[in-house]
Amino acid sequence: MENITLYRRRLIPDEIVHLKDDVVLYHDDTVIITKWKTIKPRKDMDHGFSAYLLKEGIKVSKFYRADNSLLYWYCDIVDYEYDATTNSYTSTDLLTDVVLYPDGQIRVLDLDELAEASVKDMITKDQLHSALVRTDKLLNTMYQKTFDQYTKLIDRYDI
Repeated sequence: MENITLYRRRLIPDEIVHLKDDVVLYHDDTVIITKWKTIKPRKDMDHGFSAYLLKEGIKVSKFYRADNSLLYWYCDIVDYEYDATTNSYTSTDLLTDVVLYPDGQIRVLDLDELAEASVKDMITKDQLHSALVRTDKLLNTMYQKTFDQYTKLIDRYDI
């Protein structure tokens, strides 16, 4: 498996981070599976796994505490760009996030940031539309109890 390079682009704040310590466990033209440790040490979160769903525009992550207990599933709504010359992917965070807690509680985050980015022309109308459609689709998988289609991708590597 050839090495790929991963970057995360945030709009608020405006930054690009090279995810140099993430370990790619699997990748093909539809998904990239990684394991990682938190970039900045935190008391509540220590490590996890992520599935970059390249065709769907979402990134599903399984976050763990230091004691290896599940904290939650965290889903980013994103756009992906592939650069063939560097064999790298950049995921641009479209701001909206959805969290699924182990008890089944669902929380949608950062809609205010999505609105701010839209008003300040930090995202295009098409990106705003995509973010809302993808968020709706993701929430429906949770409501309809079909979110396991995503968790299975990670759980096979989470040994």
